[in-house]
Amino acid sequence: MDKIKERMVALRAEADEAHEQVDELKTRVKTLEQENLSKEQEITSLNHRNQLLEEEVEKTESALKEAKDAASQSLQHDTQNEALQRRVQLLEEEAEENDKTLRETNEKLRQTDIKAGHYERKVQALEDQHAKLEERYEEAIKEHSSVKKELDDLAAQMADI
Repeated sequence: MDKIKERMVALRAEADEAHEQVDELKTRVKTLEQENLSKEQEITSLNHRNQLLEEEVEKTESALKEAKDAASQSLQHDTQNEALQRRVQLLEEEAEENDKTLRETNEKLRQTDIKAGHYERKVQALEDQHAKLEERYEEAIKEHSSVKKELDDLAAQMADI
């Protein structure tokens, strides 16, 4: 019986030890479960934060794309603006050249008008002179006819003598 008692005591001690280990393991499991729950909450929080950061990255990438597009358009506008400024400069130079040509043409036209007036006066004077010469010519023809008639009459009288 002593052996049984010893065996029982030993079993009891083993059982108590096993209970203590079970209690320690239960405590350890509770601690691990709490740590696991804490880690899961941290993971959920990090997942949520990650999702927010991914959305922010998408917004930033979209804004970057829009900024690049705007910069590209700005560059195109700058290029177009420079081309238009060159065109405006060429048109201004052409307008200045045309204005100069117009002034020269107006001056030549004024000179031509002055010359035309001068020549009109000359033509009028020549026409007047021509009219006077025609009158003199007609008078000379009449005088010539009259002198010829007298000469013919004189020749006829001399022929009669």
